[in-house]
Amino acid sequence: MNRLTLDHIRPCLEGAVPGTLATCDADGTPNVSYVSQVHYVDGEHVALSFQFFNKTRRNMQQNPQLTAYLIDPVTTARYRLALLYVRTETDGALFENMKARLASIASHTGMSDVFVLKGADVCRVLNIETIVCEVGPPAANSLPWTSLLRTLCQRLAAQYDLASLLETTLDSLHELTGVQQGMLLMADEAGQKLYALASMGYPDSGVGTEIPYDCGVIGVAARYRTPIRINHMSSDYLYSEASRCGANADPLLETGIPFPGLSAPQSQLAIPLVNGQRLQGVLFLESEQELAFDYQFEDALMVLSHQLAQTMASLHNLEKSLENSSTVQPGTATIPDPNLPPLQVRYFSANHSVFIDDTYLIKGVAGRILWRLLNIAQCEDRLVFSNRELRLDSSLGLPEIDDNLEARLILLRRRLQEQCPAVQICKSGRGRFRLELQRPFVLSADSAGQG
Repeated sequence: MNRLTLDHIRPCLEGAVPGTLATCDADGTPNVSYVSQVHYVDGEHVALSFQFFNKTRRNMQQNPQLTAYLIDPVTTARYRLALLYVRTETDGALFENMKARLASIASHTGMSDVFVLKGADVCRVLNIETIVCEVGPPAANSLPWTSLLRTLCQRLAAQYDLASLLETTLDSLHELTGVQQGMLLMADEAGQKLYALASMGYPDSGVGTEIPYDCGVIGVAARYRTPIRINHMSSDYLYSEASRCGANADPLLETGIPFPGLSAPQSQLAIPLVNGQRLQGVLFLESEQELAFDYQFEDALMVLSHQLAQTMASLHNLEKSLENSSTVQPGTATIPDPNLPPLQVRYFSANHSVFIDDTYLIKGVAGRILWRLLNIAQCEDRLVFSNRELRLDSSLGLPEIDDNLEARLILLRRRLQEQCPAVQICKSGRGRFRLELQRPFVLSADSAGQG
C-alpha cells in the first residue's frame, strides 16, 4: 500500500471541520483540544493556529510530539497524524495566510472577537494513518486543471501587448472556469499600492482604483507575495468605498474611484504575480458563493500566475527594445469643433491629479503624463507621441527601472474612454500613440503644476 501523504488528505486541511489535537506534558499527562486550523504548508509540514495560551500550548513547549485527528468534510474519512513541533512564526507570508483564513472561519462561526491568531505553529508530519475508511461518496471531480492550464498558457503566450494580455486572462478564466467576478491590479512598488487595470463582472470597471499593500486579501497577497484564499465572508478583509483601508492615514490615496467589488462576497482569492524578485501585480477573483475556490483552484492559479508574470515582463522588455527604433512622425493637431464649449482641464501638483470639467479623472504618474501631453499639444501643435520620448522626459519623474509606462498608458486610456470621450489616446504603432481631441481645451494649474 502506498504511504499516505498530505497531498492525499488536502480536503481535511481546508478548515471546514476543526481538527483535534492531543498533547502530553513533561509527566506524560495527556490533553485533548480542538484546533481551528491545521494548515497545509508543504508536502511535509502543517501549521497549527496558535490562538490561546492554554494547556495545549504549554504541553507543546514541554513535549514537541503531538497527534492530530482530522476529518474529511466530504467523505467523513478520519486520519491520525503524528507531528513534531518545529517552530512558531508570528509574521510573514504563512502567518498572514493563516490570519486571513482564521478571520474567514471566525466570521462564519460568529466568533470574530475570539479567534485572534497569535502565531503559526509549524510541525513536521512524521506519519499519517487512516482511522476510518471513506464512508461517503468522494468529492466531485474538480476542474480538469491540466488541460485548462495548457489552454490558458497557450492563449497568454499568443498576446503581443499588455492590454490584450490582461483582457485575455480574465476572459479565459471566465470562459474556462466559470468565475464571474475578478480583476487584475498592477503593482506600484514606490507607492506601496496597487491600481486596477482590468476587471470583469462588475457594473463599473473600477479601473484606477487603488489598494494599499496590507489592505484586504489583495494588499496582503501583494505585501507578502503569498496567495490568500477566503471561503466565507470576513469583515476584516472587505473593501468598501466608505472605509477604504488607509484612506484616513493617507489623504493622497485615491478615493474618487470606488472599488468595484461585490458588496457581500462569500469567497475571495488573491494571487500575487511575481517574476523573479519583482512583484508585477495581483490577480483577484471573488464569488457570491461560499467555498467557490478550493485548494486545487488556488494551486492551478499559482502555476498560471508565473506564466502571466513572465509574459508581462517579456512584453515590457520587447516594448522597450522596439522603442529604440521608433521615431515620431511630424503631426498637426486637428482643429476641434469651435462651436463646442472648451474642456476645462485642471491640474493639481500635490498629487498630480487631473480634473476635466470639475470631474476627477486621474492622478499620480498617469496624471502627470496626461498633463504633459496636453501641454505639448497646446504649445507645439503636436498630437503624435512615442513611449520612448515619455521615458526620456525628466519632467514626468518616471523611475529609471521598471517604470511600468505601458500600464500607466493603459490606465489613462481606459479612464478617458469611461470619463471623457472628447479626449482619447489611440495606439498608432508599436511604442507610438496619438491624441484625438473632439473639443478645444483650456489648461489651468496651481503655481507648482505648470507643465
